[in-house]
Amino acid sequence: MNPTKLVPLLTAAALWLSPGSSAFAAETAGLPPLPPAMNVPKPGPVTDAPYAPQPILPGGVVVPLYPPGSPYLKAERMREAEVYNMNGSAPGRIASIVNIHNPSIEFHAGNRSLNTGAVVIVVAGGGHNTLNVGGEGADFVPFFANHGISTVILRNRLRRDGYDAKTDAVYDAQQAIKLVRAYSKEWKLDPAKIGIMGFSAGAELATPAALFWKEFDQKNNVPENPFAAVSSRPDFVGVVYPGPTPFAAPRGANAGAPFTTPAIPRDTPPSFIVCAGWGDRGHAIWANDWFTAMLNAGIPNVEMHIYARGHHPGDKVGPDEPPSTGGLTNRGFIAYGTWQDRYIEWMRDLGFLGKPGVETLAARDVAANLTRPERAAGGRRGGDAAPAVAPK
Repeated sequence: MNPTKLVPLLTAAALWLSPGSSAFAAETAGLPPLPPAMNVPKPGPVTDAPYAPQPILPGGVVVPLYPPGSPYLKAERMREAEVYNMNGSAPGRIASIVNIHNPSIEFHAGNRSLNTGAVVIVVAGGGHNTLNVGGEGADFVPFFANHGISTVILRNRLRRDGYDAKTDAVYDAQQAIKLVRAYSKEWKLDPAKIGIMGFSAGAELATPAALFWKEFDQKNNVPENPFAAVSSRPDFVGVVYPGPTPFAAPRGANAGAPFTTPAIPRDTPPSFIVCAGWGDRGHAIWANDWFTAMLNAGIPNVEMHIYARGHHPGDKVGPDEPPSTGGLTNRGFIAYGTWQDRYIEWMRDLGFLGKPGVETLAARDVAANLTRPERAAGGRRGGDAAPAVAPK
């Protein structure tokens, strides 16, 4: 057939079958209705016992962070049920959770045939007002599993529910690392390959967890704590379009106010940092604050990607701009949508995707950093400025 005659025929067929056509409506009028979504996750019931967090995804192993009588919990609220906000365009999928008073972790094993032993604790964002466990949590379970990495979804307490983001929520992140390491044998994990990755407000938990783990361990080194001997130090850190880190200068009404940056321990774990630049300038500055502090302190294996184009999740953008989506979404097929591939490359480069039980390059570099000589104030070595590091 002549191609010029084929095009009108194909166009007519497309119009005939298009959902908006009257012909399509007539053809489908007699179809039986579709069944509702199945196995839709629901919060647990309210009982006289502490609320029992339910899995976000099938197969999740949910473990509360603290025992019922813990001083970290509010006894008057720990029986309240969590509230699930469902994704309106994807039936049965949780978008976010609020009203978290019995914080927990949810474990999902990776593809064990790949046998890496690595695990990432994902800490969702949401401005401390909601916990976006869909795009910045549940989506990573199949992605990481495909690389032999297990996933832990943290459900931490929120400022909107009356908690302090700088203490309560950070304690949740640190306690999550303790629990994952404590159960590493049961979950077939390598206790030296436990990482934490925070998104936006979640990065405000991951970054202090990487710096202040010794203080948390000392505070909780009490006889009645079964996890007292377990370290809360993460082995690697992901910092994704972060909120302010401990090195961020005050902004807004407090701009210019004096502030003290914390000392950086020499055994601070390596960091992977990612953000968009022009379209997410504020968060890129916070990302650069963390990178610059780590670089100046001589912390090994810190990698940062600031992409030219992209926006912070939820920001309003123009019709010609890439969408303001987060997590693993492709963001309109721009380069920023491939950041997760760079993260996997970084993990592989540092040895986290090798066989479990084998010392990683990251661990060797941390050990070497602990033994390097002190640099004189104002001194230089290899072009590096003298770091402000905590003593060994």
